[in-house]
Amino acid sequence: MLALLLLGGCGFYLQGAPELPAGMERTWIDTVDRHSEFYWELRRELIAAGVEVVDDASRADSIVSIYLDDTDQRVLSVSARNVPTEYEVYYTIRYGVTRGEKVLVNVRDLTLTRDYTYDPTLVLGKEREEQVLREQIARDLVRIVLEQIAAA
Repeated sequence: MLALLLLGGCGFYLQGAPELPAGMERTWIDTVDRHSEFYWELRRELIAAGVEVVDDASRADSIVSIYLDDTDQRVLSVSARNVPTEYEVYYTIRYGVTRGEKVLVNVRDLTLTRDYTYDPTLVLGKEREEQVLREQIARDLVRIVLEQIAAA
């Protein structure tokens, strides 16, 4: 209890979902890829913020349009034997938000990257590490998008 009082007294608070602008109570996510990490994380966070994510644009108050949702990896460094030793995982999105005819967020591009070392003797573990990094990047992108929408 004392720890909570001390944290509260210093200005610390747990970060929750950002306060979204009025008119986003029913939102449609317009995207081609409904199976991407970013889409599912965005959907989950919107619902957690009290938004009803609808499956039809005609029922929506606002539309989050995802124009680009791309993730991959690239080699950052190689060993003396020309074997990759470090990779970079990147995730790029392009999105915009509208409410009726009003543009809440102009079309924006966001790219986040993370790198990891690669060891060919630990292939399964490194594949899982790459997947975890991709999921973390998607969560970070959603957090940034929601903050930009909240600021609109």
